[in-house]
Amino acid sequence: MLMTDEKAPRRTLTGFPRLAVWARATKMIARSWMVGDGVVWLHLLKTAIAALLAMGIAMKLELTSPRTAMVTVAVLMQPFSGMVLSKSFYRVVGTTLGTIVAVMLGAIFPQQSELYMLGMTIWIGACTAAAVRYRQFQWYAFVLAGYTAALIGIPVVLEPGGLFMGALTRAAEVTIGILCSGAVSALFLPLRSSTALRHILRTRYTNFCVFAASVLGEKLENAIYEGRFAQLVDQIVGFEATRGFASFEDPNTRVRSRRLARLNSEFTNACTRLHALHQLLKRMHAGRTQPVLDAVRPYFSELSGLLVRLKDPLNPDEARAASAALEFGRFQSTLPGRAREMRRSLETTVPELLLDFDTTMELLYRFVDEFMAYTEAYASLSDQNHVLERTVTKHAVKTNGYIVAITFLRALVAIGVTGAFWIETNWPSGGYAVIGAAVVCALSSTSPNPSKFAAQMAAGVALSTVAAYIYTCFVYPNIEGFPLLCVALAPVLAFGAFLSVRPSTAGYGSAFGFMFCLLGGPDNVVVYTPDLVINNGIAVVVGILVSCIVFAVIFPTQMPWRIEKIKRDLRRQMALACEGALVGLDQAFQSSTHDLMFQLRALLVKRSEQHRDALRWMLALLEVGHSTIDLRNETIDMSYAERFQPGWETAIETMRRDLADLFEQPETTRLAHALASVDVAIRMAQSLLGTLRVDRERRHRMQRILSYLHFIRTALLDKDAPFNAN
Repeated sequence: MLMTDEKAPRRTLTGFPRLAVWARATKMIARSWMVGDGVVWLHLLKTAIAALLAMGIAMKLELTSPRTAMVTVAVLMQPFSGMVLSKSFYRVVGTTLGTIVAVMLGAIFPQQSELYMLGMTIWIGACTAAAVRYRQFQWYAFVLAGYTAALIGIPVVLEPGGLFMGALTRAAEVTIGILCSGAVSALFLPLRSSTALRHILRTRYTNFCVFAASVLGEKLENAIYEGRFAQLVDQIVGFEATRGFASFEDPNTRVRSRRLARLNSEFTNACTRLHALHQLLKRMHAGRTQPVLDAVRPYFSELSGLLVRLKDPLNPDEARAASAALEFGRFQSTLPGRAREMRRSLETTVPELLLDFDTTMELLYRFVDEFMAYTEAYASLSDQNHVLERTVTKHAVKTNGYIVAITFLRALVAIGVTGAFWIETNWPSGGYAVIGAAVVCALSSTSPNPSKFAAQMAAGVALSTVAAYIYTCFVYPNIEGFPLLCVALAPVLAFGAFLSVRPSTAGYGSAFGFMFCLLGGPDNVVVYTPDLVINNGIAVVVGILVSCIVFAVIFPTQMPWRIEKIKRDLRRQMALACEGALVGLDQAFQSSTHDLMFQLRALLVKRSEQHRDALRWMLALLEVGHSTIDLRNETIDMSYAERFQPGWETAIETMRRDLADLFEQPETTRLAHALASVDVAIRMAQSLLGTLRVDRERRHRMQRILSYLHFIRTALLDKDAPFNAN
C-alpha cells in the first residue's frame, strides 16, 4: 500500500550524518571567512565600485577633474558603513572650512604668493595641531580643513583668477565622492558598526567575567594581570570611537548613545574596583594577614564561581545579564550579615587585623555594587523603550599643551620650507611638493611614529607614480569606452584598499590609493603627459621626505621629553582627584587617566621597562586617586567631626595636599610626609569612631572612611609602587 504525501517521511540532513557534518563544517568555514578574509575582499570590491561610480558621475556631469571624486572615495572608504558615514560628515565640515579659507586667502593676497603661502602654512599647521588636541571624530574634520585648503588653493596660487571657480568645482567633485562612498557602503552588502558594537559589548562582558573570576580566585600572576588590565584600557578608549561610528548609521544606537556612554562608564568603575581588590589581596599575601585572607576567601571563591557561571558563551546576551543582576543581588543581600558574623569572631582572635578585614570587605561591597551597575546597564540595552539617559557621561580627552605646540611648529617648518623652495625656484611641480607635505603632516598628526609613517607614505607615492606612468603611457591609449576603463582601474584601486586595511602597510596603502587617483586618475579630456606625471610624483615624494626629515631630526616624536611630559600629566591626575570639583569628578578622573595611558601605550614599546613603569604609575594612580575621591565624597557635610575631633578637616586637607605633591614629584621625603599625614588622619578617624558608637549611620560612615584611609596607606607602603622605586 502506497503512503500518502502527508504520511511520507521527510528527508532531512539528520538522516544523512555525513552530509549534516559536512553542512555544519561548511557553515562554520563560511562564517569564519566572512569574519576574517571575507570582510577584506568585500571592502576591496566596495572601494572599487564606489570609486568607479564617482568617476563615472563626474564624467557624465563634465566636471574638469573626475579624479578628485576618486581621491575622495579612496580617502573615505572603510570596512564598516558607520566609519564611512562619520568620515563623510566630518569631510563635509572639513572641506567646507578648507574651501572657505582657500578662497579668503586668495581674496586677501591676490598677487602676493609669498603672503598667500605664509597664510596657508599657518592654517595647515593650526589645523594639524587642533587635530592632535581634539582627537577621535573631530580629528578628521581638522585634518580635512587643513589639507583641503592646500589641494584647492596651492594649484592656483600663481593664478588667482581661477581660484573661485576651482574651489566650486573641487567642492562639487568632493561631494560626488562623499555621496558615492556613503551610498555604496550603506546599501551594497553593508557591514554595520552597530553589529560590531554589539559583538564588542558581548565579548567584553564575557571576558571581564572570566578576568574578574581569575583575579578573585587568585589565579593570575602580577605580570599577566598588568598586561590584561592594560588591554582593558585600550577597550575603554576604543569603545568611544566605535560608539560614535555606530551612531551615524543606526538610529537605535544614536538614541541610546547616552546609555552606551553610561555603560562604558560603569565598565570603567568595575575595572577600577577590581584593580583595588587585586592590589589589596597582593599586599595581604605579602604581609602578616593570613587570618584575614582565610576569613574572606570563602566570599571571594563564591563570587568567583558566580562570575564563572555568568560567562556562559552560549547565552551572553542582555537577557542573561538581567538574570545575572538578580543573582548578584541575592549574593549582595546576604553578604553584610555574614561579614558581621565573621568580624565578631575576628574580634576575639586577631583584633589588630580588624582594619584589614573592614577594608577588604568594603572594597568587596564596592566591587559588587559597581559590577551590578555594569550588568544592569548592559541588560538595559534589551529594553525597547527609547528613553534617553538623564545624565550625560562624557569621556574626557587630555593632550599636553607642549605636544600640541610642537605639532604646530613641526607642520609649520615642513610646509614652510617646502613652500619657500617652490616659490624661490619657481619649480613647475613644486605645488605638489607642498600638497605632499601638507597631507603627510595632517595624516601623521596622531601617529605614534610619524617619521616611519611618512617614510611608508613616500614609498607608497613612489609606487603610485610608477603605476600612474604605466596607465598613462600604456593602458589609457589602448582602451576605449567606460566599461573597459572600469575593468582596467579596478585592480589598482583594490590593491590600494588592500594595503590600507592592513595595519603593517596602512601608510603605503593610504598614500598609494590617494596619490594614484591624484596623479594617474583619468579626466574627461585625457592628456597623455607622462613627464608631468613623473615630475608631480617626484615632487610629492620630495615634500613627504622633507617632512620625514623634520619629524625625525628637528622634532622627533620619540624624544624622551615627550614621554616624560605625558607621564607627568598622568601623575598630575592625582591633583585632579584631590582638588577637582566633585560633580562628575569620578568619570572625568578615570577617563582622562585612561586616555593618557592610551597615548603612552601608543608611544612606548610593549613589554619595555618604560612601558611597565608608565603602567605601574597608572595603576597606582587609579587606586589612590579613586580612594581619595571616595574619601572626599564621604567627608562632605561632616561638621560634627570637627566638633568632636578638632583639626579633622585640616588633617584631611593636609593628606590630600601631600598625596598630590607625592605624585607630582615622587621623592622619599614627600612619601614620608604623605604617610605621616595618612597616619594622622587614621588616628583621628579611629578616635571619632569611638566617639560615634551610639549613632549607627555615622559610625558606618566613619568605618568606610577608615577603610579608604587604610587602603591608601597600604598603597603607599607597597614595595612595588612606582614612587617606592624612585
